[in-house]
Amino acid sequence: MGNRGALVGMVLMAVAANVAAAAGRYESGAAVRYDVPAVEGDATQVIQAVIDAVIARGERAEIRLAAGATYHVYRGSCRSKLLHISNTTSERENPDHTKYIAMHVEGANGLTINGNGAKIVTHGELTTFAIEQSRGVTLKNFTLDAADPSVPEFRITEVDGSRVRVKVTSPSRYEIAGDSTFYWTGEGWRFTEGLAQVYFPDKRITWRYDNPIRRGTKAVEAGAGEVDLYVAGGHPFREGEIYQMRHTIRNQVCGFINESEGVRLEGLRLQFVGNFGVVSQNAKDITVVGCRMAPEEGGERTCAGFADFLQFSGCRGYIEVDKCYFAGAHDDAINVHGTHLKVVGQPAPRKLRLRYMHDQTWGFNSFYVGDSIEVVDVHSLKGEFAGMVEESRRIDDYEWEVTVDRDLASLDIADGRAVENISATPSLRVADSYFTLVPTRGILVTTRRKVVIEGNTFDKIPMPAIYISDDARGWYESGPVRDVTIRGNRFIECGSPVIGVKPETDRDGGAVHSGIRIEGNEFVMRDGLAVSVSGASDVVVEGNVVTGNHEAVPVRVE
Repeated sequence: MGNRGALVGMVLMAVAANVAAAAGRYESGAAVRYDVPAVEGDATQVIQAVIDAVIARGERAEIRLAAGATYHVYRGSCRSKLLHISNTTSERENPDHTKYIAMHVEGANGLTINGNGAKIVTHGELTTFAIEQSRGVTLKNFTLDAADPSVPEFRITEVDGSRVRVKVTSPSRYEIAGDSTFYWTGEGWRFTEGLAQVYFPDKRITWRYDNPIRRGTKAVEAGAGEVDLYVAGGHPFREGEIYQMRHTIRNQVCGFINESEGVRLEGLRLQFVGNFGVVSQNAKDITVVGCRMAPEEGGERTCAGFADFLQFSGCRGYIEVDKCYFAGAHDDAINVHGTHLKVVGQPAPRKLRLRYMHDQTWGFNSFYVGDSIEVVDVHSLKGEFAGMVEESRRIDDYEWEVTVDRDLASLDIADGRAVENISATPSLRVADSYFTLVPTRGILVTTRRKVVIEGNTFDKIPMPAIYISDDARGWYESGPVRDVTIRGNRFIECGSPVIGVKPETDRDGGAVHSGIRIEGNEFVMRDGLAVSVSGASDVVVEGNVVTGNHEAVPVRVE
């Protein structure tokens, strides 16, 4: 192991024997404080050992990292656990759903991990933190980055016919194989083809685009960090464009908040969020305040996220996102939704057999005793109350049997019915935040409790900046909205419609959504519609200012 390994081993033994001796235990009011010293080399197990020891003692505690220190965490040293997480990779794409967790918090009550201005650097594809079955956990005041970000980048510096010269952006790594194939590499991962996104510096927008690297593309080393790519058959590439590339397998997440309550993320600077965002699943009362999810200021990189930044699946209570900055994702900045499970059987009057349908969401329980459920027509998305859950029994990774407290009428399963857990529908407030440099949408939201989106800026979002959908035949992301206020926001040259409301129905059963107010916003239009609403009732659009290039009537309510 060498001197570094021996030092880590000594610290771990000390932590196990006496947390106070290893981390510095101090009485601090109602909570106990543990100071974790700077660690040379691999700090993964040191940090985890302190977390474990504090939880074992059952203390309300603050773990403080050393101010200005850098802590390196490695996949090979992480705690491994099989976890199924909403909207990540499918079993077909990735049969192994083991997560490698650098900071695993399980069963904590009143724990704060205060980075104190420190930086955490990941090595390899891993899950930086997971908070499970915990209450009152806060993560605050640290910067997160990757030594080998799994969305590598390069800038096009020359274009000469079929030859494209690129400059690889630090710290991205690559190799050229013996057959002249270009590969992106990191610690334990390697790929060539994949999904690409281009950043146009002159326009300050990003967009999904053709990947300049395909099998058969010849790569030749041209200098330090410079490569000539010979692209057959023509190409659309231009000097100055910056390409962000990834393999599309969401095999890890940046953070996971699972079956926990009262979790707070405060003052975090997440400079690389991979291989998915921070996912809150079956969680309650989540606050994200003063966080910056964006590349390092003044750095060369333009991408900070492998996919979504914040995903909330089947949550309850409240979600609060305040004074945050989102830039450089590869998918939506915020997505708040439930999950429709399809009814595939009705084995008894009080029992329903339900199945996860989208292959990227499966394997976890979505129903708890006492939850209320609705049975939903998958075509019209109209739902009817079906009772309260008495039992949720796993059949396999995809199917569950749910028992309710009353007899159900015979369902037309062949026509298509799904179930939504209407208890797992949180309120949402997103305020005073900035959204830019994402290729898709700023906020997706489908929840029937109160939603307030106010005082935000959406800068050149190429698709709808705010989108309200609901579907039970595609992504199966539920459900209807009942009380949405969108006010005092500024939308700068976003896609059309800037605000879109469109449930995915193929049968008219009346309005799906209701209670939507869009008021006092400013729309600086690139083209098209400011607001488009269908499948909704009780909609008010008033007091908005629309300028720029837009349709003659910039608001369409059908």
